[in-house]
Amino acid sequence: MRPALPAAFLHAPLAHRALHDVAAGRPENSRAAVRAAIAAGYGIEIDLQLSRDGVPMVFHDETLERLTAREGWLRDLTAAELAAIPLRGGDEGIPTFAEILSLVAGRVPLLVELKDQTLRMAETDGKLEAATVKALAVYSGPVALMSFNPHCIAHLARLAPDLPRGLTTSAYDTEDWAPLPSEVCDRLRPIPDYDRVEASFISHEAADLPRPRVAELRAKGAAVLCWTIRSAKAEAEARRIAQNVTFEGYAAAIPA
Repeated sequence: MRPALPAAFLHAPLAHRALHDVAAGRPENSRAAVRAAIAAGYGIEIDLQLSRDGVPMVFHDETLERLTAREGWLRDLTAAELAAIPLRGGDEGIPTFAEILSLVAGRVPLLVELKDQTLRMAETDGKLEAATVKALAVYSGPVALMSFNPHCIAHLARLAPDLPRGLTTSAYDTEDWAPLPSEVCDRLRPIPDYDRVEASFISHEAADLPRPRVAELRAKGAAVLCWTIRSAKAEAEARRIAQNVTFEGYAAAIPA
């Protein structure tokens, strides 16, 4: 079963890690950034990592030091401990996925990236996937799930076949992706798992959009999103191929 990406994801641009701006007190993946995106009418892209006690947390990195004053692995702390850690540039702690779902409440499309829990794009234990699906069981509104790790998406296809799912994809330049082994980059680059996981969309690295495989997938019915756009000029270029953009750092225009 290949559930289609809802049309809402192809309209308003998607705010990358929500509409973040540290200078304005809105760190990435924060409640403040989510509230700002909703107010502006943008779709929202967020990231999930798993706490020690199995709670999906809205946070991009595996470790804490870039985004908070703490160091160490996010997965070593409980959800309560993480909630008490303020995000740099804001006055709120790390939010749970459930909190963000309650805040969004179906008002705008929500694109959810499950981060690779293995750090090797290897088979996962399925815990983040199961916890994500459980949180979404009571959610109403346009939502779609994606991951760079195709094993993660395969779990989601089994656990929640009705939820739209896709692959986050890349040129997989081996220097950019180090220490991911070059053979893993070589395997993932041609997006070989799209049909296996019954994806309905990709979110592809913007600079690599001209890759023939992207056009091939779109011709076969795949929706094509892209990451990460940082100017109106780059957006116009990306939209020659992609149907929507994930953006940050400027005010993307919302189509009439």
